[in-house]
Amino acid sequence: MAKTTFSGPVQSLNGFIGAGKGNVVSVSDATLTATINDHAGRVIALNNATCIVTLPTISDAADSAVAGPNDYNSGNNLGATFTFAFETAASNLDIKTDGTDKFIGSVANINTTDNAVVAFVPAATNDVMTFNGTTTGGKVGSVVKVTALADNKYIVEGMNICTTTAGNTATVFADA
Repeated sequence: MAKTTFSGPVQSLNGFIGAGKGNVVSVSDATLTATINDHAGRVIALNNATCIVTLPTISDAADSAVAGPNDYNSGNNLGATFTFAFETAASNLDIKTDGTDKFIGSVANINTTDNAVVAFVPAATNDVMTFNGTTTGGKVGSVVKVTALADNKYIVEGMNICTTTAGNTATVFADA
């Protein structure tokens, strides 16, 4: 099927259905792209316990005359969303930015040892999330969603499963 672009708002009275094998992409180590056919808007299945995933540099650049606001080839990637689903338990898995882009938002760690839930918020300089399978989580079933919100700003939301002794969950956020 050909690509379809719309100019202006689109309304669907019964919703849009994103289903089929093209809606899930599996990665083991990757530098993600924000183009329509690669990673943005899809579920990204993480299946390597020690992989490094690099998010694309956020661009809020004005559209060129050739690739205007209605062209899916526009260099502007604001709103691009990357949803990560952990299929394999992490042992040293990183989701990172280019170093200039930073994280805002929160990730809630759910400790399966004592069923405690602790939310962590990144510091202003944090540009990497590290999952270790224990204190910082990344167990099978963890889900983290990252969206390009503004120039240099990714917003993060997630439910992260960890297994550690009671009271020892730790933040996934750090500086690279």
